[in-house]
Amino acid sequence: MQPGEHDILKTIKEQFEKYFNYINEQQEWLDLKSAAKYANVSYNTFIKFRTLGLKVAEIDGIKRVKKSEIDRFLQEQSY
Repeated sequence: MQPGEHDILKTIKEQFEKYFNYINEQQEWLDLKSAAKYANVSYNTFIKFRTLGLKVAEIDGIKRVKKSEIDRFLQEQSY
């Protein structure tokens, strides 16, 4: 590696991460795997949340959940 290449690669990586995070923040409806990641729980735990009252939209077998619904559910479960 040439001098400075490491810094350039590091900067590019940081910019891609910022862009990815920005795009992710703009996406209000998440698939269940992304929603579990957003809630910082395992996929199986997230699936159990449905039995506890988490609202999930399902159209023709495609399941999506709003970030605001995840936030509401977690807040409601807090004590």
